[in-house]
Amino acid sequence: MTELAIAANGLRKSYRDKNGDKVVLDGVDLAVPEGTIFSLLGPNGAGKTTTVQILSTLIRADGGEVRVAGYDLNRQADDVRGAIGVTGQYSAVDKLLTGEENLLLMADLKHVPKREGRQKAKELLEKFDLVEAAGKTAATYSGGMRRRLDLAMTLVGDPRLIFLDEPTTGLDPRSRRAMWGIVRDLVEDGVTIFLTTQYLEEADELADRIALLDHGGLIAEGTADELKRLIPGGHIELTFADTRLLDAARRLLEAGGADPEALTLRVPSDGSVRAVRELLALLDEHSIDVAEMSVHTPDLDDVFLTLTGRQKETIR
Repeated sequence: MTELAIAANGLRKSYRDKNGDKVVLDGVDLAVPEGTIFSLLGPNGAGKTTTVQILSTLIRADGGEVRVAGYDLNRQADDVRGAIGVTGQYSAVDKLLTGEENLLLMADLKHVPKREGRQKAKELLEKFDLVEAAGKTAATYSGGMRRRLDLAMTLVGDPRLIFLDEPTTGLDPRSRRAMWGIVRDLVEDGVTIFLTTQYLEEADELADRIALLDHGGLIAEGTADELKRLIPGGHIELTFADTRLLDAARRLLEAGGADPEALTLRVPSDGSVRAVRELLALLDEHSIDVAEMSVHTPDLDDVFLTLTGRQKETIR
């Protein structure tokens, strides 16, 4: 049975303002298996940042039972801090220090022995392709280099669980994809990633599971494909060799829209394996050959807009 890096039940948090108590988290349950990438999405005010702050011991919850990296969040907070790493949206790199000096400083803060710290810094500079820039001040680094150094600093203490808060914000497409590769490599090494991001395609690309948080509660959770099947708009597009087969399929299925010029038929479907299998079996039973087939499902932008009723630009 897969162990859980994060197990939260009934997580609650509220703040008091001039209008009284404002509930931010209202009974949130989370189960994040070890060695996976879990992405939490949500609009402004949904409670996403508060969730991360609680799980990383920065603030206390008002209620709920939480275990992080196997430790009780309330009774063993120091153990939790020793097992996790946090890379925030804004780089924690000291721009006046060199890349190597930033890593050695982090090693000192983690009480890593000097010799071991120097060896760890060397390994991380190589791992994050920063060897040539190791002796240069971080002020001279590009945005992508600073983000890589920031993540490298997080790894000095060999955390089992890393919270990544919008790790690619402000990066160009090439640097973003380089960061994606680093994140995948970390998971292959057994690290668990808790990812928050404003880029829906990033969650789609990386996450094993995605949770959508709104108004203090989880409104949907699953793989990217499972979430896409929650909303209408999916379809299977079938292409045929001639109009005879196209017309036969259209009469048989009695659904969808045909394009005689392209010899295609669009059939509404959730795109699941079962739906595809049943459709092809039905066509085969009536000797209707399909030349090509493609499955189209809504993207995460559509999921977010439909389930929250808000534009995706409000995600933070």
